[in-house]
Amino acid sequence: MSSVGALFSDHQGPRGTKNPTMANAASGMAVHDECKLKFMELKAKRTFRYIVFKIEEKQKEVIVEKLGEPAESHDDFAASLPANECRYAVFDYDFVTAENCQKSRIFFIAWSPDTARVRSKMIYASSKDRFKRELDGIQVELQATDPTEMDLDVFKGRAN
Repeated sequence: MSSVGALFSDHQGPRGTKNPTMANAASGMAVHDECKLKFMELKAKRTFRYIVFKIEEKQKEVIVEKLGEPAESHDDFAASLPANECRYAVFDYDFVTAENCQKSRIFFIAWSPDTARVRSKMIYASSKDRFKRELDGIQVELQATDPTEMDLDVFKGRAN
């Protein structure tokens, strides 16, 4: 386990209880343990096709909002992102190379639609790099403000 991981999992809460989060120094945002655990399952066991993460502004914490089953498609993933609210997501993209080899890439998507609240966009932008560092194994990053910036052709173009 990395030193960040050790800090993350051993952080003590009030009265010595285990706290399932660790604050993000830059934005004051915490990351719930489930985010990292579900990402590790996606990466190692391919238990999920995608994970959508949401910032709970009241708790100042990133949480798992939705888990996509392995059989779900890119269209299912795109439909799971709200039209007017920011989110983070990871997507396990499978593809076949020109040499006919089956491969996959794990994409990190920072979804920040133009119609989202300015405050929300600022919170997501200031927390993104720190949150992404918690997810060890991201291979490609996409920033999207509308659905066309993360359609299947964009994934295909960025996967190689």
